[in-house]
Amino acid sequence: MHDLLEGLLDLSGKDERPLTSRLAAQLRSLISEGRLKLGQRLPSSRALAARLGVSRNTVTYAIEQLVAEGYLDVSQSRRPVVAAGAALLTARCFDDLAPDTVSRPLSTWAQHLASSDWPPLYRGRPLPFQPGLADEREFPHDIWGRCLRHAANRRFQRSDPTSNDSALQAALLNHLATHRGISACPEQIIIMPSAQAGLALIARVMIDAGDVAWIESPGYGGAYAAAFTAGAKIVGVPVDTDGLRIADNAPVPKLIFVTPSHQYPTGYLMPIGRRLELLRFAGSVGAAIIEDDYDGEFHYEGRPVAALAAIDPDALVFYVGTFSKAMSTDVRVGYVVVPEAMIPTFELAQRHLGLLTSATLQTALAEFIERGAYLAHVRRMTRLYRERRDCLIGALTEEVGTRLSVDAPAGGMQLLVRYTGLTDDRHLSHRLLGLGVVARPLSEMLHHESQERGLFLGFAAWTNAELIDGAKLIGRYML
Repeated sequence: MHDLLEGLLDLSGKDERPLTSRLAAQLRSLISEGRLKLGQRLPSSRALAARLGVSRNTVTYAIEQLVAEGYLDVSQSRRPVVAAGAALLTARCFDDLAPDTVSRPLSTWAQHLASSDWPPLYRGRPLPFQPGLADEREFPHDIWGRCLRHAANRRFQRSDPTSNDSALQAALLNHLATHRGISACPEQIIIMPSAQAGLALIARVMIDAGDVAWIESPGYGGAYAAAFTAGAKIVGVPVDTDGLRIADNAPVPKLIFVTPSHQYPTGYLMPIGRRLELLRFAGSVGAAIIEDDYDGEFHYEGRPVAALAAIDPDALVFYVGTFSKAMSTDVRVGYVVVPEAMIPTFELAQRHLGLLTSATLQTALAEFIERGAYLAHVRRMTRLYRERRDCLIGALTEEVGTRLSVDAPAGGMQLLVRYTGLTDDRHLSHRLLGLGVVARPLSEMLHHESQERGLFLGFAAWTNAELIDGAKLIGRYML
């Protein structure tokens, strides 16, 4: 036994870990691999230390660690013995079945998650024209920093232990009532770690496996992922220039997802007539509506139409919003305005799923809104983003000309470019990414059979010079 360990243990390598950790790791591997069998005794700590040329304390501490983990037993003898529990590990490692033949079933939720391509992952620094990003260089970091410091200093003064800060609920409700026409009570606002978390929460509460969910097509991948992973049967409903069209021949939905302020990704605004039609239809079939106002703070052409939740306060509408689009991606806070009767259910579900937001962050946001800094920032960025929208449209027209058509959005932070005669927008997107340009393909956003092709381009986070340079790269490739 002494000779066996002497040949298998080697502490002379370049491993930078302490000797105790290295010895424990090597003994653990010998036991896990079955090279030390159940009941085998190790040398005494004195003998093993002498053979390895280390101190006795080094060996003793390593043995104590493995005893605590259940690999060794010293209860029957002063010399350590390979414990019975380690035999289970050995049997599993040396099973006759090959590892790839062992069944490792996932939950239905995990299987659905694995088949979803949301969210898209871009490594490294953001590139033009990555959508959904605000220009953080223009954010009033000094004011926001003061709000954060004030909130941190008041953290021990908070008397409200609830998940949703009442001051933030009140400040946000005042903003939504003024600018989106929403009439509600503060408790209807559920503060979430992100808008996507809000979509997932609604799906978990409102959908059973097999329920039908209508999703705009083309539409937002995050909504598709939230409903699909909840087990819904997804029906992609085509949109026109007025937004989602009621699908007469489609299965009756339990949930309808829409982006009426700026349809994602076309940017179309849903007019009041289509909004009333949608509300009447949902009420007639008992369907809930998710109204995602993902970048509804930015309007460039006239005043925004009232939110669905404002048109009919008694309708089953969930209004979803976020701060990260208007402020900064670091401000990971979203919210859901839920029907008043569902407040207890959603508060309980929020706590149960752990979808909680930092109390300090909520307090800072409340002050940021109350002092007028949020609205002032939105107004300034609205002017800037409109200028950037027009700059990108002009640059694309100059570089690519009649080979594209641009859906100029009435608001928002991104636009859709449709290419005439293009058959593979995914290939084009991949090639442009290699040139340093993020251009999401339209075909990946379609949830029904369609030959539409194009690119989805964000313009908010980039200066005019950056937008023009990116447009030149697209034009150069399209030649």
